[in-house]
Amino acid sequence: MTDYHWHKAWSMDYRIAQEGFYDSTSRPPPFGHPILKYFSLEAGYVNLNNGSYGCVPNPVTRFCSELTNKVEANPDRYHRFSFKPLLVDARKAIAKLVGADVDECVFVSNATAAVNTVVRNLEWSSDDIIIQTTTSWHSTSRTLHYISDTRPYPTLTTFQLTFPNTHAAILKSFRAFIKGLKANMATVDPKKKPKILAVIDSVVANPAAYMPWKEMVAICRDEGVLSLVDAAHSLGQEINLNLSEIKPDFWITTCHKWLFARRGSAVLYVPFRNQHLIRSSLITSTHYISPKDKLPTPTGSNFVLQHEWPGAIDFVSYLCIPACVEFREWLGGEVAINEYCRGLAIDGGRKLAKLFGTRVMDETPDAQLTLNMTNVELPLPRNVVPEKRTEVNEFLEISLLREYNVFAVTFYHGGAWWVRCSAQIFNDVSAISND
Repeated sequence: MTDYHWHKAWSMDYRIAQEGFYDSTSRPPPFGHPILKYFSLEAGYVNLNNGSYGCVPNPVTRFCSELTNKVEANPDRYHRFSFKPLLVDARKAIAKLVGADVDECVFVSNATAAVNTVVRNLEWSSDDIIIQTTTSWHSTSRTLHYISDTRPYPTLTTFQLTFPNTHAAILKSFRAFIKGLKANMATVDPKKKPKILAVIDSVVANPAAYMPWKEMVAICRDEGVLSLVDAAHSLGQEINLNLSEIKPDFWITTCHKWLFARRGSAVLYVPFRNQHLIRSSLITSTHYISPKDKLPTPTGSNFVLQHEWPGAIDFVSYLCIPACVEFREWLGGEVAINEYCRGLAIDGGRKLAKLFGTRVMDETPDAQLTLNMTNVELPLPRNVVPEKRTEVNEFLEISLLREYNVFAVTFYHGGAWWVRCSAQIFNDVSAISND
């Protein structure tokens, strides 16, 4: 048996009809509590926080376990031969989901690593500008601050975002913000070719808000601004992605939040036109090519090769992607999964707001800011001084877990306290609103 057939033979072993696993020839149960048997969540625990860490289904966990055992049975065969075709299979599965070429997609450990890969590879000048938003993820914002604090000190500026909001208002403000920055750069010598990089969320994490990111990318392209889309929450939550048509300059996402992959697993998309800008993987390793190398170098980019082998790591979190996709297809596919979860987020959020006597953050008629997460105002005093907010939030988190064995993200935004509830296929409306 060839090595290729060897890995194909055992890669399908997990699909058997046992408790907690599934028979791919049978019909899946309806979404909601009947799906819980495919996950390892402890009895009594109500998980309304899929958006933070994801949740790995049992078939994927078993696949990862069996793959790990195969690796340890013959580490040399795996590392020298077997992992490469498996990694290509995983990248092909991702490329199909996001509408990209397979060689434009590589794996990294998490979204923060992907952001760092991009911003640490770009060559900055003191005349350059980096745009973040007031709702940028904290580790992303800290990374951008570090770049701005490092020679040659590009300027970091912030686009103000407060919710409730609408897509139309966000786009109008964003275009005006970009034009204002460009007007201020008019005095810079054009020979210096100053650049602007806009870091855009596809789905803001806190508060959960689906952004008009495709239109924001188009604005960036029209204005000559580079776009880096932090789409950590998109894969497995946002359907009909087609990066070849949207054309962001850089795009990152995670596989472990909504796609059911094992942590940590993330994707960095760099279109062919920009791969020359990514000179090294974040961990510079054996395949880096120096301009000073005297040896013959391959033609074109070695972007994929550098990320294929960043050194000895556990690739299983990447290699389980096809197993995740197969399980999701058996459940009904991306559209069915996300129609259920989005409907649950909208309905459950409104019922919880009614129970609290408060409101949902997304009050637009078509719930345009809502995918599979909803924000509901908490009936708590609004006038909490900034220095006390962390203490209050920690109390809320501890109370939810210790006293109720429930978790959802709580936060302060726009002068009020909110809870972010994530809807997953094992939840039903009673999990959110106790209806």
